[in-house]
Amino acid sequence: MDQIITLKKGKEASLLRKHPWVFSGAIASNCEAFEDGELVSVHGWNGAFLAKGHFQHGSIAIRILSFSNEELDQAFWNSRLQGMIELRKSLGLLSQTNSIFRICHGEGDELPGLIIDYYTGVAVIQCHSIGMVQHLKEITEALRITLGDSLNAVYHKSSETLPKRHEVRDEYLYGQAATPHHAIEDGITYAIDWVHGQKTGFFIDQRDNRTLLGQLSKGKKVLNAFCYSGGFSLQALKHGATLVYSLDSSQKAIALVAENVAINGFEDRHVSVVADAMEFMKDLPEAFDIIILDPPAFAKHLDKKHKAVQGYKRLNAHALRQIKPGGMLVTFSCSQVIDKALFNHTIISAAIESRRNVKILYQLHQPADHPIGAFHPEGEYLKGLVVYVE
Repeated sequence: MDQIITLKKGKEASLLRKHPWVFSGAIASNCEAFEDGELVSVHGWNGAFLAKGHFQHGSIAIRILSFSNEELDQAFWNSRLQGMIELRKSLGLLSQTNSIFRICHGEGDELPGLIIDYYTGVAVIQCHSIGMVQHLKEITEALRITLGDSLNAVYHKSSETLPKRHEVRDEYLYGQAATPHHAIEDGITYAIDWVHGQKTGFFIDQRDNRTLLGQLSKGKKVLNAFCYSGGFSLQALKHGATLVYSLDSSQKAIALVAENVAINGFEDRHVSVVADAMEFMKDLPEAFDIIILDPPAFAKHLDKKHKAVQGYKRLNAHALRQIKPGGMLVTFSCSQVIDKALFNHTIISAAIESRRNVKILYQLHQPADHPIGAFHPEGEYLKGLVVYVE
């Protein structure tokens, strides 16, 4: 029998709109005795059932898994995972030229707190709520059932994504796979290391934007700043860029880029640089046709918003000053607190400051395997622009 949590009068409206979060201030019940990760039934002030979800002490107190009063048994997980995988297959993401994609994107796939990425036979699970950790056995079994022979191993990596009060162990839940592990995105082979790499080992959310960048790169000199494992660099090289610089402040990242470049045979047109992007941008060694700026989130909380905007503006102004006339700036923000309108305004401000006339050619966002829940607009986090510089 699930624990019951009752909401204050009038606070059921968001759940009736199918928003997947319940904030602590909306709850009438005394939840002090509740444990993080408990499965609870949410009821309105009048006793009517509203939803089921995981409880966790914090601002977001309940993450909703179902708006039906159903059993969250193995059949539930099988059905949910089957739907997600069939959608990804219908998008052509599991093929001879692509075997890297996101299976589950949290709220966007109606399972808040759960991320699952797939790399040629290996599923990597990352939990952002302790509640999801309680279901690892069922999730692993659902992956085995729905992926069948396409699954060789399942790895759980949540030690860095849960509140510090929860200690979990990163480990294989099914099978084994050596890292770095080779997987293919859009015809390019990458060495993926989910054990030691960032996130689940790769930034899948830039796949479509990497492909577009490649198509723009033929005959161009390209600078890829904040390159991590070099996805944008490799697409530029694949499509005939004459020279590509990969820049990152991390020696480990640059080592990973070098490995990926070597795997694909692109060494003759590639230069690796370990440096601070803001400083490097002040005096570039080449006249670049395209500069890519894909920094980590400058702001993860609202109180850092103003500082983040100034950082984006300064970085992009440096790049705009340096780009050759007729060149392009490909620039991104993954900060959720910086919305699309504010990001666009910041880049325009950077153009004004750098005294360059610009045109916006493309507005970019996250790909289809990172869906935005229709009832959870907060899920739109990745913003990007391709700017033509006159």
